[in-house]
Amino acid sequence: MENVLAGIKKRSTILLILILALGFGSIVCRLFYLQIIQGEELSQKAVDQQLSDTTVSAKRGSILDRNGNTLASSASVWKVILAPAYFENDKQRKYVSQELASILGLREEDVYELASNSNSYYQTVKRRIESDERDKILAFVDKLSQQYERLTNVIVLEEDFKRYYPYNDFAAAVIGFTGSDGQGLSGIEFQYDSYLTGTPGRIITENNGWGTTMPFEYQQKEDAHDGNSLVLTIDETVQHFLEKYLKQGIIDYKVVEGAVAVCVNVKTGEVLGMAVENSFDLNNPYEIADENAAKELEKLTGQAKDERMTELLAKQWRNKAISDTYYPGSVFKVITASAVLEENAGSLSSTYNCSGSYIPYEGEKAINCHNTAGHGTQTFAEALCNSCNPAFMQMGQALGMQKYWEYFQSFGFNSRTGIDLPGEGVGLFFAEPWGPVDLAIGSFGQGVSVTPIEMVTAVSAVANGGNLVKPYLVKQILDDKGNVVETNEPVIKRQVISKDTAEKIAEIMEKNATEGTAKNGYVAGYRIAGKTGTSEKIGNSRKPNVKDYIASYCGFAPADDPQIALLVYFDTPTGEAYYGSQVAAPVFAGIMSEICPYLGIETQYTEEELEYVDTVAGNYLSMTLEEAGQKAIQDGFEPFVCGEGNNVVAQVPQAGSKIPRGGRVVLFTTQNSTSETTIVPDMVGMSVEQVNETAAEYNINVSFSGSVEQEGILSYAQSINPRERVAPGTVVTVYFGNNDIDDTVM
Repeated sequence: MENVLAGIKKRSTILLILILALGFGSIVCRLFYLQIIQGEELSQKAVDQQLSDTTVSAKRGSILDRNGNTLASSASVWKVILAPAYFENDKQRKYVSQELASILGLREEDVYELASNSNSYYQTVKRRIESDERDKILAFVDKLSQQYERLTNVIVLEEDFKRYYPYNDFAAAVIGFTGSDGQGLSGIEFQYDSYLTGTPGRIITENNGWGTTMPFEYQQKEDAHDGNSLVLTIDETVQHFLEKYLKQGIIDYKVVEGAVAVCVNVKTGEVLGMAVENSFDLNNPYEIADENAAKELEKLTGQAKDERMTELLAKQWRNKAISDTYYPGSVFKVITASAVLEENAGSLSSTYNCSGSYIPYEGEKAINCHNTAGHGTQTFAEALCNSCNPAFMQMGQALGMQKYWEYFQSFGFNSRTGIDLPGEGVGLFFAEPWGPVDLAIGSFGQGVSVTPIEMVTAVSAVANGGNLVKPYLVKQILDDKGNVVETNEPVIKRQVISKDTAEKIAEIMEKNATEGTAKNGYVAGYRIAGKTGTSEKIGNSRKPNVKDYIASYCGFAPADDPQIALLVYFDTPTGEAYYGSQVAAPVFAGIMSEICPYLGIETQYTEEELEYVDTVAGNYLSMTLEEAGQKAIQDGFEPFVCGEGNNVVAQVPQAGSKIPRGGRVVLFTTQNSTSETTIVPDMVGMSVEQVNETAAEYNINVSFSGSVEQEGILSYAQSINPRERVAPGTVVTVYFGNNDIDDTVM
């Protein structure tokens, strides 16, 4: 019996030891697993349960023009935070919810739901409120603290930031815009997002043992670091000129697919202005700016509406200056001519015959010249000034396909320019194998696909002596204290033609702007060099069997020492005029007439031009009629009096306005007299002498634009439509030049 008991006791002891060993072993293993294997993960979970981490927005850097004018900035807005844990009863919750909902324009039940989270000290009620709402919130907080001492910290305002664009649609395609979280979505805002964004801060809040957020006094704050600012190469005034003339051109020529103008410094590649119209409001980028498109969208519903909305926004935001490719037409003849001279495939003494058409290859159809009667025998320079397609087909054959292709690439048309904007397209040539017809039509700018930025960059290479320079838009990067941290310098990619070739082409282009097909882009006194282009949009028409065109003009000034180049491009003008000489050239001239004096480019008038040069009207207000009349005569004007008074109360043109020497200054001596009007006459198709006589008859002033000194030249447009009523003395710009077909292709 004792042996049996002893055996049981021994087995029990062994069993107990085994149980203890297994139990402790399991615990040890579990502890090892929790502390060693999962230790880091569990520690992080513990921290997460004890701490709440809230991001504090950094202020996005500003975007400035080259003169320091603000084009985009981030202004303070505020986030409304509610701390429901401070509420003592439901009455307080309802009261605060009702007042906040009223101030912030929210639903009371939504605010009350946030206020009912009694374990929290941090509930976001509304993000990014403006100053007026902030002031109302602060007033309510002050009132609340007087009523309930415990509710002093129940509402807190945290600073946040919202992007503002002071000029709305100004340079929209270049600047771009940001999303709801402040991230760059297009343009410079996207391209330089990492520089502009800055480093967000943090607010770390502790939680107590019940999981409730601790009050604000227990917070730890890590300050945000503001983003860098950008100084663009864009000049606000130059950009304004581009946009002003493009917008008017779209109206005048019934342009349906927008327009582009790009102005660059030919020596550095700095983009002084890049306008893309029709544009959109950067402060409301998701609103369709095109009124007709917006009306079309209103008629749609469901998925069809969503899909169309997506298409319209993509089109609205697209930067046509860098993303869209087009056939450059006769502007490209500048490139072909440069290559021919550089390779000695032709010279200034070479001659080319034009019978009105040309057969580039035996068995092929003849390709017409815009002058179907033919130009006859012409020199190299005359061929460029005449924009003669047959002559350039002959030049292309002399150059050869391989050399043509080499220069196409060398001038940058087969690769992106590298401009610091997203979405840049790339020019293309026919797919290999190439044939004689490809070379023929490519030589005069049809069949070759380029972007506007590629085209103006290539022409800039001709202007600056032969160097292909990389275009760029950001000049400097500044830190949040305004110190320069990075500077972009000009980059010369390669020399594509010699200085001698470049100077010869520039000289021909200047002659073209004064005597040839580009004369409608001429600006008196500024030695413009230019070339027009009219290209057909093959396979991309609005309707079947309807021909659409792109009218363009590219040139630079001054021709003897080029400083700036400008490309003007209208996509699908649908009015009576659609040629580059009729549509783009006058707009080019208008822009250059303002940019050149603004940039301080020195005038070089001929003796004939001096007769038509505008001068500035003085200020004759508050003078006696006798004093004002004498002063106007001294200034070189003819005074004209309206009214029976003795003192000048108004004048037209206003002081500082430009009018020709000998023009009329109308002096109004009574308020009633200021309501007098005159009719604007139709002055199109007249000589300079006829325009002067007509203007005097109708008591208006004229400002002459174009090659007015040339014998036999006639006016082809005027700035104010005939039959409009205006104040006596109003200045009407009358454009002189060639209104004939210049260079249409195919």
